[in-house]
Amino acid sequence: MATGQARRGRISRASEFERAYKRGRSVGGRHLVVYLFAGNGLSEARLGLSVSKRVGGAVERNRLKRLIREAFRLNWAERLRGCDVVVVARADSARLAEAGLSAVQAELDGLLGKAGAGEVGEGR
Repeated sequence: MATGQARRGRISRASEFERAYKRGRSVGGRHLVVYLFAGNGLSEARLGLSVSKRVGGAVERNRLKRLIREAFRLNWAERLRGCDVVVVARADSARLAEAGLSAVQAELDGLLGKAGAGEVGEGR
């Protein structure tokens, strides 16, 4: 990875998060809130994560982030080309991570479906 280059498929700049928050569709669930912004001008879907210390310690936060990234990669990355997705973890989301990948996938699938993810992106 070159210096100054963001990791592929990730949102890292505050302005990119702001754009998704202000101009994207949002849907909230018990453990996660999803912001979906179509039209990032790229040929790939990008994922941004916001997991605060209210979720738990570093181990719990990092586990949750890994599970969300994997669930997104498996089910949505190809279908949402050209979209930015920001996932915000709520304080109770450590329990979701304890339940495993299938629970994270189910929650993410439900929220993205409600946000209209099937209607946007290049993978329609």
